[in-house]
Amino acid sequence: MNMFVCFQSFTEAIPPGNVQVSHVSSSTVSLTWEPPAGEVGGYVVTCFYDSETHGEQTTDSDSVTFSDLKPGLKYDFQIKTQLKSGGLSQPALISAHTEAFPPGNVQVSHVSSSTVSLTWETPGGEVEGYVVTCYCDSETHGEQTTDSDSVTFSDLKPGLKYDFQIKTQLKSGGLSQPASTSAHTEAVPPGKVQVSHVSSSTVSLTWETPGGEVEGYVVTCFYDSETHGEQTTDSDSVTFSDLKPGLKYDFQIKTQLKSGGLSQPALISAHTEAIPPGNVQISHVSSSTVSLTWLTLAGEVEGYVVTCFCGSETHGEQTTDSDSVTFSDLKPGLKYDFQIKTQLKSGGLSQPASTSAHTETELECFLEKLGLTEKYKEKLSLSRVLQIDKKAVTEEAAKCLSDLPWCFLKRLMMVNVTARNVKCSAGSDSEQDLPHGNADLHLYTMLGHGKSGKALNPLDIITALFLCSNGLLQQEMAVKMSMCQFGLPLLLPDCDTQKQTLMLWALRGIVKKYRPQALSDTKSFIEKSIVVPELPMVSFVRLGKCSLSKSEILNTLLSNPQQYHNTFVHHNMECGNVPRQIADGLVETSWYLPCGNKNIDIFNEPVAVANLRGDISLCELQYSFLCKTSAAVFVFLDNFDSQIKLLKKQHETEIFLIVNVDSKNFNHDRCIKVLEELRLPQTNIITKTDKVNNADFAKTLQNVVTNVVKKMEKKKSIVQMADIAIELGIMVDEKASDCQTAEGNAEAITSKIKNTAQYKEKELPRQGSLWKELTNLEREECRLTNAGDEDIEKYKCSLNQQKIQLRRQQRDLANSKDMISFIDALSCPAVEQAYFLKWMQIKLDNLSREHLSHLREQYKLKSKNSSKEELKIIDQQLSNSSLGIENYFREMCQIYESTVTLPESDLFRQQFMHLPKLCAQLLIDGFPLELVEGEASSIPLAWVKDIFSELRRMVDPESKIRVVTVLGIQSTGKSTLLNTMFGVQFAVSSGRCTRGAFMLLIRVNKEYSKEMNCDFLIIIDTEGLKSLELAQLEDSYEHDNELATIVVGLSDITIVNIAMENMTDMKDILQIVVHAFLRMKEVGKKTKCQFVHQNVSDVSAHDNTLRDRTLLLQQLNEMTQAAAKVEKKEENKSFRDVMEYDPDTGNGYIPGLWHGNPPMAPVNSGYSEAVYELKTNIIQMLKDCESPAYSMDEFLKWTTSLWNAIKHENFIFSFRNSLVADAYMKICTEFNKWEWEFKRHMYLLESSAKTQISNFGTAAGKLRHPTSENLSWN
Repeated sequence: MNMFVCFQSFTEAIPPGNVQVSHVSSSTVSLTWEPPAGEVGGYVVTCFYDSETHGEQTTDSDSVTFSDLKPGLKYDFQIKTQLKSGGLSQPALISAHTEAFPPGNVQVSHVSSSTVSLTWETPGGEVEGYVVTCYCDSETHGEQTTDSDSVTFSDLKPGLKYDFQIKTQLKSGGLSQPASTSAHTEAVPPGKVQVSHVSSSTVSLTWETPGGEVEGYVVTCFYDSETHGEQTTDSDSVTFSDLKPGLKYDFQIKTQLKSGGLSQPALISAHTEAIPPGNVQISHVSSSTVSLTWLTLAGEVEGYVVTCFCGSETHGEQTTDSDSVTFSDLKPGLKYDFQIKTQLKSGGLSQPASTSAHTETELECFLEKLGLTEKYKEKLSLSRVLQIDKKAVTEEAAKCLSDLPWCFLKRLMMVNVTARNVKCSAGSDSEQDLPHGNADLHLYTMLGHGKSGKALNPLDIITALFLCSNGLLQQEMAVKMSMCQFGLPLLLPDCDTQKQTLMLWALRGIVKKYRPQALSDTKSFIEKSIVVPELPMVSFVRLGKCSLSKSEILNTLLSNPQQYHNTFVHHNMECGNVPRQIADGLVETSWYLPCGNKNIDIFNEPVAVANLRGDISLCELQYSFLCKTSAAVFVFLDNFDSQIKLLKKQHETEIFLIVNVDSKNFNHDRCIKVLEELRLPQTNIITKTDKVNNADFAKTLQNVVTNVVKKMEKKKSIVQMADIAIELGIMVDEKASDCQTAEGNAEAITSKIKNTAQYKEKELPRQGSLWKELTNLEREECRLTNAGDEDIEKYKCSLNQQKIQLRRQQRDLANSKDMISFIDALSCPAVEQAYFLKWMQIKLDNLSREHLSHLREQYKLKSKNSSKEELKIIDQQLSNSSLGIENYFREMCQIYESTVTLPESDLFRQQFMHLPKLCAQLLIDGFPLELVEGEASSIPLAWVKDIFSELRRMVDPESKIRVVTVLGIQSTGKSTLLNTMFGVQFAVSSGRCTRGAFMLLIRVNKEYSKEMNCDFLIIIDTEGLKSLELAQLEDSYEHDNELATIVVGLSDITIVNIAMENMTDMKDILQIVVHAFLRMKEVGKKTKCQFVHQNVSDVSAHDNTLRDRTLLLQQLNEMTQAAAKVEKKEENKSFRDVMEYDPDTGNGYIPGLWHGNPPMAPVNSGYSEAVYELKTNIIQMLKDCESPAYSMDEFLKWTTSLWNAIKHENFIFSFRNSLVADAYMKICTEFNKWEWEFKRHMYLLESSAKTQISNFGTAAGKLRHPTSENLSWN
């Protein structure tokens, strides 16, 4: 502040001295001075502004204050000393500026991370400008002077607090008090914001921390402009979760200062990952395509990127917006990997969903058409094939390819020679589908416009079924095909693995009888499994394309003119012209077996024939096998330029070339050259011209084959071929581990058998005389025929003690090693168990055939000269020599029954308690078990009961059962009938070696069980009645009658099998059954009766036998009435009161089994069709049954009740028929009368004699003397 002092010399007064401005404010100025000497009255102080008086004050003090001044202005002051006299001194002068106002309404107009801008309102006054000072943390950061009302400070640091003072600077240079304000420079948004992690539901962000007083960060998530969530964090990262997949999210990250300020947001966006497509599935696979499907996903999905890999290489890529894709042009049998990524609209891709698929091989593709894909690994079983369903009893044609294998199996199991003629039906053509008029229709058909339906080559179907069947079904199929005289698979190809299998096991079950020319005089024959005999084999193959039909010529070669049969499928057969898909490489085999008649036999010795399907240039392995195993190989070819070098490789057999010289591909010169190259004589080329028909050409071939067989010593059995196959790398089905183990177990048992009768006595001792004695004791307990005068209760007690003693004897017998081995083998896994039982059957049948053959020869030799006693001994040996698998089960049965009476805690009993369970499982698997034991003629109730109890646990306990039984005279084809009807495997024999009744369980398909009102069928096969060998025994009638009564009583339907139209013997049996039913109160069920007349092929048989059927029914009615009269049940007046029988529908006529002369005769198709018709009738009869089906428990109760009733019946069964029984009763009545008369006369004679003796010597005695009349019988 500047002060100006002026001194004037007044005499009057001295101006105040040392005038000073003591205080200045924006509206006041205070002055002070020193008083002068003299008589000072006061002071006059005048204030001037801009030369004008602003105000004046008089004061007597040495100070004064002017107020209401305006700020920021310069005021001049004159202070005059006023004397008391009133005089005024010269003025003392001084000036002062009122303080300026600080700028008003100071505001921070803009803040950035490095700048702060301030604005203010300008105060009044002589303002020169403003001085603005910036402080940071009490230190001056900078200062600016400005004459405007705003200022900006730059180069500031972000995120710091800055203090500002703004002073108004007057023109005088004065400064106002500061106006203060503060501002935080804005925080810098986080730097380098990045998406560190993205998933389908989370996004993680990271950033670099900015400088400044950072408190934290506020991160906001937006979706579709709406806030989805917000988080505050003091770290440099954040994660948002619970987001939705495949969506775009926007993020703002603001730096938050300690002051609370927020930076501008750092922006970033991210798409949550799309979820890979869900539930990716292979919807379809073929040999060249794979189709994928998946579930579409929520989110901003643009589409899907699907990549196909084969190995490590990309095979192809497709982009699609649908939920499926198909890759084509793939190679068959390869594994392809697929990655499916979801593509977002942003372009982002999800993680891949991966899956793999193998393209189908040609085999898999073919099996898929047939519906057999799953059966390639999980093989078809015989029990599955034998299930009864609607298709089994209806004539519905195949509607699709998947029906074809089942149609084939259905016909094959019924041994129908038309089994190979299967194709899909095109459906019935409506009138609209066909042109009108016969001529048009003929032309329409000729041009191939008719609906022929889908078809497959029969060989493909057969190959597929063999590949998809287990060993037991393969063997059964081979047996049935052999009966039909079909070509059988010798080498089975698998076009997937390119491996071949020698079907030794499948063919082992085929047993053939034949008579070579050498045995024709003695009428002997050979009966063996076809794999055992060493036979010469001739093979027929093709090289390149050939104009001749190899298979058709082969059929002619193997057939008599009167007995032509299509052994091998050829192109002129139904569906034979359909291209093969999987059967190339198949080697079929068949045999020519002579019957011993020169006029019929084509070859005098047995010959095996092999037929290779396909070109040998593509089947070199099969060709090598045939060359090593064949006596000769016949090669069909037209073109001598194609792969002739193949023929040069083989020197192990004789090669014959068969050519069609009229073929356009035939070259004579080349033919001669090839013969020279192969070093073949001209006799080894067989030519055919168009002038020679197939029959004449076959004659030529027959002569060549005959010569080959005569001169060649190369003979091999199929068993021997297995070694050659293994050397060549060909698999052998019989070498499977389960089959080998089972064979070893069976061989360990059967190898010890030398004499069957002795073997049974030593190794199977419980089922002989001990069991028969036990059975007799059981009958005697019920009938008491030998009680005599003995007390009944004591007699019964004695019988019971004898039974206990016999059971003890059975238990005391040690279990033989063979029996223990048998039980152990049955306890093996199911597959091995099934193989074991089949091996046992095969080996035991082989032993029985050898032994029986030897005994028959003995019988033949001794029948001419030996006595009846010697022949009777051989007869007994024939009967005792029978040894089958049933003998081992009988032994098991007696082991069980002898121990089951022991306490449950007994350890000896416990070790055999699992046996019924084993047998129950065998029943389920379709194995026949003995119901009525043949030797003792009894039902082992405890054994049967426990088997069915276990069976009940294994299946639905509420399962219902129907029973079908066959009865018939011996050797009338009962077992063959059942085997054909139901496809089962009852033992078939022309003579009776085993006895009893066998039951077999067949499952009814669930869908069909409601219609049939049952879940299972029990099929009961009985031994032949009226056998000659039993006729010599005392109880032969009783045995047959009891057996017939048991099985008829158990049955819902009884099939009475009759040879031709002769019913005499069966009529006797039926009469006994009726009589027995009348006498047994326990029987309250009417069995349906179906008569089957075998070997009746006349179409008029039904009408021609009407009179016989009527007469038969009359006779049966008479016998029923006679029996009812004897039994005093005369309400039963007709046969149909006891058994349900309709003479019109209850008779079936079946032609002969064979079509021609065995062994080369196939089964008569008429036989199969008639049996099929019978089957449908029986199924319909079962559906119509009024009586409810058995439950398991009811079947057991009924069996027990029936057997108890038969045991109590001791009278009727011992008679041939009701007439004999009635005659016997009349004789008994007459004999009783004679006996009574004789006793009466003896009593009178005795009384008379006693009277006379007592009266002797008396008067009375003298009056009467004995005479001859007194002793007469009158």
